[in-house]
Amino acid sequence: MKVTKEMTIGEVIRNHQEAIKILMDFGMGCVGCPSAQSETLEEAASVHGIEIEKLIDKLNAAV
Repeated sequence: MKVTKEMTIGEVIRNHQEAIKILMDFGMGCVGCPSAQSETLEEAASVHGIEIEKLIDKLNAAV
């Protein structure tokens, strides 16, 4: 399953455990945060000042 910016953090983590390290490497320590269940990757990247395309590329390379 390809990771998209519209997916929630919770969805990505449930389907791809290897994504946790990548998210943490990008400074997104929100993997255990309750809001991660409903926050999209794009929303979280915006809050954390992360370029969404770079994050998506890394996630898809890993999964």
